[in-house]
Amino acid sequence: MNDIRFPIGRFEPIGDQTDEGRRALIGEIPGLADQLRKLIAGLPPERLLIPYREGGWTIAQIVHHLADNDMNAYLRFKRALTEEEPLAGSYREDLWAELPDYGKLPPEHSLLLLETLHTRFAILLKNLKPADFKRKLRTQALGSVTLDVALQRFVWHNRHHRSQIETFLVRAISSQGKRGRSG
Repeated sequence: MNDIRFPIGRFEPIGDQTDEGRRALIGEIPGLADQLRKLIAGLPPERLLIPYREGGWTIAQIVHHLADNDMNAYLRFKRALTEEEPLAGSYREDLWAELPDYGKLPPEHSLLLLETLHTRFAILLKNLKPADFKRKLRTQALGSVTLDVALQRFVWHNRHHRSQIETFLVRAISSQGKRGRSG
């Protein structure tokens, strides 16, 4: 179950991030939504409503969750840049995934939001000084974290959920092939 839930492994921060490593992470951000869009392009609407694992979210819920999560992350960054170690609010992502917008809107709405948000976020991050990434925010789950670690977690989180979808689609294609050969 852990391989399905965490196909790229759990988040492991890099303690002393280099400027080059930071630039590479920031460089990924503008393309995240497009990678996600390409991944789900052409899937029939009913496929978007299948959980990626037993008891897990559907593909549509994952896409909507990324939009919610990334909006929260963007606001946390801005607060950490303008306040002294602010307490970042948390939210019940499990309950948010059950709200009507997740079930009623196609993922494209969240992809459009992610594109715009990621463009703004990347511009903000590209124009920060290395010292800015040492600023901190606090969360209930993680305690005090630097913006360097928050950036790493942000990119990991997007890779993590994209990988869940990729793994699901590979399994689905594999199982269809097995059924076609056996029957």
